[in-house]
Amino acid sequence: MCAVFGIVGKTPANQRIYDALLLMQHRGQDAAGIVTASEKKISVVRGEGLVKDVFRTRDMRNLSGSIGIGHCRYPTAGKSDNKEEAQPFYVNAPFGIALGHNGNLTNSLELREDMVQRDQRHINTDSDSEVLLNVFAHEMQRHSRSVNVDSGLIFKAVAALYLRVRGAYACVAMIPGFGVIGFRDPWGIRPLVIGKMQTESGIEWAIASESVALQGLGFTLERDVLPGECIVLTIDGKLKSKVCSIGSSANPCIFEYVYFARPDSLIDGVSVYDARLKMGRSLAEKVKLEIGSNDIDVVIPVPDSSRPAALELALNLNIPYREGFIKNRYVGRTFIMPGQEVRQRSVRQKLNAIGSEFKGRSVLIVDDSVVRGTTSKQIIQMAREAGAKRVSFASASPPVRYPNVYGIDMPTRNELIAYGRSIGQIERALQVDKLIFQDLSALVNDVLSFNKKLDGLEASCFDGNYVTGDIFV
Repeated sequence: MCAVFGIVGKTPANQRIYDALLLMQHRGQDAAGIVTASEKKISVVRGEGLVKDVFRTRDMRNLSGSIGIGHCRYPTAGKSDNKEEAQPFYVNAPFGIALGHNGNLTNSLELREDMVQRDQRHINTDSDSEVLLNVFAHEMQRHSRSVNVDSGLIFKAVAALYLRVRGAYACVAMIPGFGVIGFRDPWGIRPLVIGKMQTESGIEWAIASESVALQGLGFTLERDVLPGECIVLTIDGKLKSKVCSIGSSANPCIFEYVYFARPDSLIDGVSVYDARLKMGRSLAEKVKLEIGSNDIDVVIPVPDSSRPAALELALNLNIPYREGFIKNRYVGRTFIMPGQEVRQRSVRQKLNAIGSEFKGRSVLIVDDSVVRGTTSKQIIQMAREAGAKRVSFASASPPVRYPNVYGIDMPTRNELIAYGRSIGQIERALQVDKLIFQDLSALVNDVLSFNKKLDGLEASCFDGNYVTGDIFV
């Protein structure tokens, strides 16, 4: 999972791209990059680490121009410790194209071979994003009939790209002297939204992974980029769009609503916060059936993303809600940290239990999901050490039993605690008294109830059904 952002403005873009990436830092902590253009001149700054650590004052001064794109990286393809894989990537020919990508390609190996052997393009890293950029650049070159760029050429190139590329991808690209381009995979797995601002100098446009980045900069959220749609934002303030895929359907990733997106974001017409509240109401019904409210003294969320669900659950069961864990905000999200050893080491650095909320009580801990079980097991242990007499654990989502191949770091089954285990076996592995998972049908209904126009949700990590049709487990 990554963050992408692009802007076509009337004033310097550097600070606004930086601010947008800060607002979406939760989507990737491994690396960050900004590319801007002033007329035909491109400026690039990329590096490993958090946004605040990558860019210095001298870097910002060098990032000149009123158009540009930015990226925060969370590695799911390639290497996490290779600064050359920080995005956006850039190719000189044709036209000079920079591109940032959120998602994962499922046929990247095949595409890489095509690029090298048939299209004779050089791929410098192991990143599937660089492959995607080269597919786009090749199709731009193949369809070009002059030295000029126009929206018609871009639409043809993206249409050809859709015929070749499979997987999840929400992309922003920039061509100096022309503008910024955004396009989204035909299944709508990864999010992408458009914002508009009217200024005294004219209209400014922005495109981002989440609406919070637009709103934080003062843009008005216009709409989501449609599945299979290409958006062209030109330097003269015009927006042109076209659905370039032969077929498309809206199946956003369910994990955006469960965990990944900020609660104040709108994704495909659905408020993430409202969806999480409804997840809590549905989870309360499941808890009633399996435990009952009389055996629970207090409901405690795992901060931060499970708070809305935990609060609504507690209200519906008429059980006290308490903040029992305090989060150190200077430690990254363990779920998206590369490497199991790093995750295990960071859990207790990230959370600390308030003993008075646990001592002598039967507690129900609520989290958004249980993936590897690393965090859950340590949290349960912390509750016991704090004096809880009984620990139950409720997940607002079903057991994660299958790998996610569309841009979330769940690459192998053996890393998933639910793989090959019954609920009882997972309980014993986590050393918890009672474990409750939400049903998938309830979770899907909770999200889809806010937007009836969605065709479905990409929920392969729960049910093993991959919407692109080229993954079999």
